[in-house]
Formats: sequence, structure tokens, C-alpha cells
Amino acid sequence: MIGRIACVLVVLVAGATGAFAKDARCFTTDDGEYDCDFEATDDAGSFRISADGKPTFEVFIEDGQAYAGAVFAPGGRSVSLPGTYFRSEEDPACWVSDATETQICAW
Repeated sequence: MIGRIACVLVVLVAGATGAFAKDARCFTTDDGEYDCDFEATDDAGSFRISADGKPTFEVFIEDGQAYAGAVFAPGGRSVSLPGTYFRSEEDPACWVSDATETQICAW
């Protein structure tokens, strides 16, 4: 009985988060292209990408534009990245900062 309750709790907690990381290929201007975990964080298209040895990037999308943050060290705090990010016309999997031309991409 306790095992069943624990199993149900795990399923409920996993379902409550609504987000699961998926294997992806990522690119950032500073880090180049690398294997990563991609996690959708809301219904608007916002996402988080992470990989061992790389910063974790979060892109918050609202009304066709986005804002980005990064965690540069494990357990560190999120730092806002400069500018507003817009979807690349050349590759819709990429978001580009209007202030620095920095790109964050996930395929």
C-alpha cells in the first residue's frame, strides 16, 4: 500500500511540473554548438537549456519577443542577459539579442 501511494505521489509531482528535459542540440554565441537538455517552461514557448560544463540559459518569451538569463556556475544565481531577444529570421530555433547580437538556439 505504501509503495502504491509513493508511486502515485511521484506521478502527481512529475505531472505538476509539466516539464521534462529532452535531448537536444544547442548553440550559443560564446559556447558554440553542443549536446544539451531542452526543457519547455511554459505554453508561450519559453525554455531552458542546460549541459554539463556549460551555463544554463533560460529564455522567457512573451508577445513575440524574449528576455534571457543565464546561470554561469552550478548553484549560482541567474544573471539577466542584455537586450531583448527576437526570433531569428534565418533560423526560427534561434533567439538573437538586439543589444549584443548574442544567439541562443535549440534544435
